[in-house]
Amino acid sequence: MTELVSFDLRDGVATLILDDGKANALSLGMAQAIAAGLDRAAAEAKVLVIRGRPGVLCGGFDLKVIRGGDAAQRTAMTEAGMALLARLYVHPQPLILACTGHSVAAGGLLLLTGDIRIGMRGAFRIGLNETAIGLPLPQLGIDLARDRLAPSALTQSVIRATLYAPDEAVIAGYLDEAVDADGFDAAITQAAQGLLALNAAAYSTTKRRLRQPTLDRNPL
Repeated sequence: MTELVSFDLRDGVATLILDDGKANALSLGMAQAIAAGLDRAAAEAKVLVIRGRPGVLCGGFDLKVIRGGDAAQRTAMTEAGMALLARLYVHPQPLILACTGHSVAAGGLLLLTGDIRIGMRGAFRIGLNETAIGLPLPQLGIDLARDRLAPSALTQSVIRATLYAPDEAVIAGYLDEAVDADGFDAAITQAAQGLLALNAAAYSTTKRRLRQPTLDRNPL
């Protein structure tokens, strides 16, 4: 692994901890480090958890690259990021997203790939703010939102760039549960234990059957 992502393995549960020391931007390096973590988890674990540094899961693509003048660097980052999201969506192992704080733009999309999404309560914002910062959502991002968000929240989330507090994000569909900080780690552990009890082969096959059509509509 790299310094951007650390790997922890305990009792069949692999945990990737994202920490760039800042906003956990989905840079090219971050996307590559997460992908390497997926490879290792597939070989060594039964359940995968992805969590952020205190206060932030993911702040989205690196805006310095998005708004910079190097088109090749921008293309490489966004293509790697979207390929990672597609891979996560059908990752064969159960995937828990532990939202440790803010998660916006591509960070909001990251949450949509998880099988269980648990957020820490706090003064955090969650969602897709692309249209507020001048970026159209890619079609795969729109389809992930259509798959996972509550229909009543789809327009305000995707088009109107609404950001939600953790409890509101549960209602919108970004999270399955919001938990106080003192119970957060226990909630992640409990969720992982429940997933360990499921049949791995049946889980992987059913997950792909459910989600692969979305990726088939969005070849990368």
